[in-house]
Amino acid sequence: MKSRLILLLAILFIRAARGEEAVILTPRPPAQPQINGPKVYGCRPGHPFLYRIPCTGERPVTFAADGLPAGLSLDPQTGIIRGAVQNRGETAVTLRATNAKGAAARPLKIACGDKLALTPPMGWNHWYTHYNRITDDLMRQAADAMVASGMADVGYQYVSIDDCWMNAASLGKQQPDPKRVGPLRDAKGNMVPNQYFPDMKALADYIHAKGLKAGLYTSPGPRTCAGFAGSYQHEARDAKQFADWGFDFLKYDWCSYGNVVKNDTSLEALKKPYKLMGDLLKQQDRDIVFNLCQYGQDKVWEWGDQVGHSWRTTDDLGWVGGHLSKGIYLVGLASAQHWKYAHPGAWNDPDYLSIGRIDANGGEGKPTPLTASEQYSHVTMWCLMASPLVFAGDMGKIDPFTLSLLSNSEVNDIDLDSLGKQAAIVRQTHNELILVKDMEDGSKAIGLFNLNQRPGTLTATWKDLGLAKPQRMRDPWRQKDVDVPADGYNVKLPGHGVALFRVWPK
Repeated sequence: MKSRLILLLAILFIRAARGEEAVILTPRPPAQPQINGPKVYGCRPGHPFLYRIPCTGERPVTFAADGLPAGLSLDPQTGIIRGAVQNRGETAVTLRATNAKGAAARPLKIACGDKLALTPPMGWNHWYTHYNRITDDLMRQAADAMVASGMADVGYQYVSIDDCWMNAASLGKQQPDPKRVGPLRDAKGNMVPNQYFPDMKALADYIHAKGLKAGLYTSPGPRTCAGFAGSYQHEARDAKQFADWGFDFLKYDWCSYGNVVKNDTSLEALKKPYKLMGDLLKQQDRDIVFNLCQYGQDKVWEWGDQVGHSWRTTDDLGWVGGHLSKGIYLVGLASAQHWKYAHPGAWNDPDYLSIGRIDANGGEGKPTPLTASEQYSHVTMWCLMASPLVFAGDMGKIDPFTLSLLSNSEVNDIDLDSLGKQAAIVRQTHNELILVKDMEDGSKAIGLFNLNQRPGTLTATWKDLGLAKPQRMRDPWRQKDVDVPADGYNVKLPGHGVALFRVWPK
């Protein structure tokens, strides 16, 4: 009894310190099947195809697919589609799922051609959780957790290694572990993983067996940001090696490449390493989504789609001085300015979803310093901005509140909308932000953000939003229709709070 009282007091203290309770708005998924995820999926001709149908509902579920293109087959028990599409073109497929409680169907257009990432990638990256402690075992555990938690059932698919999987040249402050030190390359010039990664192909195969995708990281410079082996002057060999191992995603981090270009800050010099690796990845017999991590240099949003599929718009979000709320607004508001440059296969990337348990300074991690309202604002803003949704928290310690933020299918649908539009800024002041996103079905997703730390009321008429009074209005976080106000919004919000609505015109 005493221990329970102590725990209760600790919880109340945390809530008081944070200023608000973490209230779960997302309803639990129904027992009957519900197919989630994108409605369009890009692949290249003849390349290995892998797609796990995201589906919630009581298990077991039996899957089917009408109209699969030649070369693809579906496992009806796992819902995993494999094979290779040989012919270019678009194929309209109907995905089906059935269990003891009912049945569901959802369209999926498979577009075989030159474009990948036709909707923003969803997944997990290890960096803000495990830093230089990452291992093969932790990556496998993350893949297991992506399935067990239900994240894979709403569309998360990439399980990505960041820095520190390769060798460092010597021991030092950045790398004190001798098991991560060794030859950078073998006699053939291939990059050598450190002792914590005994078989990179086996790791990718393990992730693929679950119907998930495997992501990797390196730098165009001679060293990564943490001082490990980079790809400089070995780009062609590395691109082939990454493809041979079976990786599906590459984050290419600027890091030490600044020492290569030195004082040359021309656009040509900044684009060169990314164009080089992007062209090499296209030559591989594998679909590899390419993430440009060069921190928004030289207006990358204006040219990033020429060489890759997403590009970081700013510096790291990270743990900003213990006050991450500054980070999400600094980074989010900067990325929001570039809304005109996002389109299918090309996305502004404002960095990861830093919710759940994240690692502040190389320790074992602790809860994000974001308040509950700030976490709702974080996820809402990223979805309206059609951003890659990459969770940065500890996959082994996902609490119910964090899972509810990640796994709301209606909120995620806004991010994954096939039209591929990023929300436009309708109003931005010191205290307010209003974003409006056009959706494929003619509806609009609207986010009203209180940028003030104190509670406030946001008002916006339908005319302010460029709309006539809609016929239908829905709250995606609560997944329910709401009454349509006559004149527009008048919303009371907590400090750093958000209201998200989706409206359908008459």
